[in-house]
Amino acid sequence: MPGDESLDELAALAETAGAIVVGRMLQRRDHPDPASYVGAGKLEELRAARPGLGYTLVLVDDPLSPAQQLRLERELDVKVLDRSALILDIFASRARSHEAALQVELAQHRYLLPRLRGQWEHLERLEGAIGARGPGETQLETDRRLIGGRIARLQRRLEAVRRQRALHRRRRARQGIPVVALVGYANAGKSSLMRALAGADVLIADQPFATLDPTTRRVAAAGPGIPAGLAFLLTDTVGFMQKLPAQLISAFRATLEELESADLLLHVVDATSPTAELQASTVEATLAELGLGDLPRLVALSKADGRDGDAAGDAGSLRALGAGVGGAVKPPIGLVVTSALRGWGIDALRERLSYELFGGVEAGVIAAGAAQGDAATPPAGGGRASSR
Repeated sequence: MPGDESLDELAALAETAGAIVVGRMLQRRDHPDPASYVGAGKLEELRAARPGLGYTLVLVDDPLSPAQQLRLERELDVKVLDRSALILDIFASRARSHEAALQVELAQHRYLLPRLRGQWEHLERLEGAIGARGPGETQLETDRRLIGGRIARLQRRLEAVRRQRALHRRRRARQGIPVVALVGYANAGKSSLMRALAGADVLIADQPFATLDPTTRRVAAAGPGIPAGLAFLLTDTVGFMQKLPAQLISAFRATLEELESADLLLHVVDATSPTAELQASTVEATLAELGLGDLPRLVALSKADGRDGDAAGDAGSLRALGAGVGGAVKPPIGLVVTSALRGWGIDALRERLSYELFGGVEAGVIAAGAAQGDAATPPAGGGRASSR
């Protein structure tokens, strides 16, 4: 993602966390400075800007080593957080269920553990003073043991959650109800699409990571040739994002394993994003990392009403975007253009999902706008999703 757009995303994360963004700086260099992340000149520029901007927190878009974070805080005399710490803070504020709270706490402890030494630097600087060094080292080791023990307990509790989820998945499999899992970049519109399809009472907010806990709802199948009474389960999971903390992906693995039981992935892509193709690639890379790269996926271009001009009149640009996104997604079985706000393409999407899961008359690719009804030639490779 280009630097300016990545900083836009960081600013959105900061506002989600409750911060007020007062300025930004971008430095282009081959490699971050190993000691302070930014170069000496940029560090001085940051320090000089503080009286005018009045900032009390500095956010860095890339992961910081413990040494880099400590150096920046010492030089700037303010708290410094990297993108990973900011995302963890947002997740901590959004965790509602007991499981989500456990997952976030585990990720926070894993992030904190290598940074403990900085907490006791004030004692280390007193080396040579009688009684100073020993207590500092003792406290540091004590904290490490406490956090290590807490991490082990959290891992055991999450393993129990993992087993319970596996049991629920086996029960669903015995019932023979197919599962569609929503995946997508953070703030791509997954929750809005889920509410439009299933009437789910999920939180909808125009900000990243509005929901953390997986939500599953039953959706009635519909469409030509689809027998009455059939239904499938639609599951919403946490959104993905570039530079997600490794600790977070690891901690949320129990939740993300819900995707493994899916018969079909519905990859939601924000049609209004200038980096839609890159966002789709990021989601695909994360799915591959989780071992889910081979699941069939249908693409839903969301927020079509938010593009310039009427969506029906803008069908050409939507199709061009769809072609680009289709190239970023591991060969999709089809694509549907939607707007949850206007109701565009929702029926077409329900029919396409039903066709892929249960068979029936091909629903085709719909470029739907205010006029509705323009159906494109059905995509090559369309067909029924495999049921496992």
